[in-house]
Amino acid sequence: MLLAIDIGNTDIVFGIHDYSSWIHQFRISSSLSHRSSDYEAQLRIRFLENSLKISDINKAIISCVVPDQRAILKEMVQQMFGLDPLMVGVEMYDKLKMQIPSPYEIGTDLVCNAVYAYYTHKRNCIIVDFGTALTYTVVSKKGEIIGVSIAPGLKTAVKSLFSNTAQLPEVPLEMPSSAIGKNTVHAIQAGILWGYVGMVREMIAQIKKEVGQDCMVLATGGLSSILTPLQDEFNEVDKALTLNGLKIISEIVSRQ
Repeated sequence: MLLAIDIGNTDIVFGIHDYSSWIHQFRISSSLSHRSSDYEAQLRIRFLENSLKISDINKAIISCVVPDQRAILKEMVQQMFGLDPLMVGVEMYDKLKMQIPSPYEIGTDLVCNAVYAYYTHKRNCIIVDFGTALTYTVVSKKGEIIGVSIAPGLKTAVKSLFSNTAQLPEVPLEMPSSAIGKNTVHAIQAGILWGYVGMVREMIAQIKKEVGQDCMVLATGGLSSILTPLQDEFNEVDKALTLNGLKIISEIVSRQ
């Protein structure tokens, strides 16, 4: 089985794939520790809870956008599974048969998203990733990453509002039925969530105008299902999209 690890700024997502489907996904905080043994302990608990055998994992791949955690999770995989994981990075990009501008600047998670979009659809694609940052990665049908746009993610925007404004309560990220707030909680939900609906719609429309209307829109990220009015904007919503990109990369690299 394949172990795919997506190390983000907020969470580390672990995916277990049996070469037919993702059978388990786990989330552990990216700020849990600076020791590989602590992540290993947490992952061992999840393996026990789900009746998974450590010996069943025969391949591992890691994407990391948190430099301090890269070596820690690599060491964890080596110690726990006895494997040297594939590490997504510039040294393997030439094997992907894609054009990746500014390879030292673009996040490996966005490369994984782009790989999934290109190898799965072979069309112009916009991948909207609702993570700690809200990103739009634009990929051409020829496999070129045309560019990326970045805005603060939903949780980041909410956290910024609370940290810089007195007497505002924390609110759940739930889509309100009205854009006109009737109380403080509703007002914050309306302003942020309906505001993000408008921003995402406008960004998609502008990108399509620049790239061409023949463009698929894919959504991913832990918060991709919250902005329900946007569902008609997306051709595909898949929280495992980045993991799917990791799986495709592991297959490409293993064949070479």
